[in-house]
Amino acid sequence: MKHKIGILAVIYCSCFASLSLIAQPTWIKTVPTDKVIEWRRHIHQNPELSFKEKNTSAYVEKILKSFGNISVQKPTATSLLGVLKGSKPGKTVVFRADMDALPLQEETGLPYASVVKDVSHACGHDAHTAMLLGTAATLSKMQKDISGTVYFLFQHAEEEDPGGALEIIKSGALKGVDAFFGLHVIPNNPVGHIGILPVGAASTTSDGFYLTVFGKGSHGSMPQLGVDPIVTAAEIVMGLQTIVSRNVTPGEMAVVSIGKFQSGKASNVIPDKAELAASIRTISDPTRQLIRTRIETIVDHIAKANDATYKLDYVLSYPAIENDLALSAFAKKSATKVLGANRVFDAPRMTASEDFSYYKEVAPVYFMILGVGPGVANHNPKFNIDEAALSNGVKAEVQIILDYLNQ
Repeated sequence: MKHKIGILAVIYCSCFASLSLIAQPTWIKTVPTDKVIEWRRHIHQNPELSFKEKNTSAYVEKILKSFGNISVQKPTATSLLGVLKGSKPGKTVVFRADMDALPLQEETGLPYASVVKDVSHACGHDAHTAMLLGTAATLSKMQKDISGTVYFLFQHAEEEDPGGALEIIKSGALKGVDAFFGLHVIPNNPVGHIGILPVGAASTTSDGFYLTVFGKGSHGSMPQLGVDPIVTAAEIVMGLQTIVSRNVTPGEMAVVSIGKFQSGKASNVIPDKAELAASIRTISDPTRQLIRTRIETIVDHIAKANDATYKLDYVLSYPAIENDLALSAFAKKSATKVLGANRVFDAPRMTASEDFSYYKEVAPVYFMILGVGPGVANHNPKFNIDEAALSNGVKAEVQIILDYLNQ
């Protein structure tokens, strides 16, 4: 009996291996894995800040043009749109990568670490750009198999408000697009695994405020002669902490974080002003407006109660990414097809924000993540990725584009 089971197991495994071999698309052999790593390292070593990606865009343009059948447009000064027209008519799909770096000194110790002082790719945009170049390289060899048009969008200035997406949309370069896809590397997820973000709000909004509370300075021993902006600002900070706990519907994601509180220089002087700044995250427009109204009310009332005045600058930045239902199911099916079900997982909503959200003004969008192994969070000076993940990112991008256009 054991002998028979062993034979059956061998036969089953052989058949399964054959089926897996048959299911493996032939184009996978053309994915330029080594070049993707080379491209990523060059971009990583030579980072550029938002709206200043001149050399990065020139580097990307040179590579795109080397493929021979991809035309290049420049929607803005430092963004690029690579266009690959298939052999048959069809829809137009966009896959987007961002190219800008952060104003942050790198502390990874990598041999290809940033050579630019106080600028680094601590968010992973170098990986996004390299993967999309790999996707373009792979699809450029498959023009005859494509129905429709592929836009490879290399976007500038994702990191700096108001972001590059709005500028590209306003340029008119994206008219006629049917769908947008995007991908972001996220640490502490399995290497090379695709995370399917939720339908609806897949990220948060990115709002905030800058507040200056004006009091009246005096000697620390004579507080009755002054108006203390520190006490007033401290009351405001504590008052704002009740918004999420007492005004937002329980269970709905919302964050109000005070990241800056600065006032005074001497222990025996009541200063004349205090400065606050905050980060605010929400996932729905009603809650977004509720929090703004509550902040304005709390600041106004507490300031008046303390005989202080104030200046409040409230900033509405990126909206939440609204993942499309149909595109979500589509992306999951395509990623599973090329990587296997064991390398595709349902990921929780990102608490970060992305200006990819603006592309919904043009067409339905879908955003997902790529696991790059254990490590510190994005935007940390020591942020790094496991480059073994990059080839799977390219495979997922290629399969999604092919399936979308040829469905």
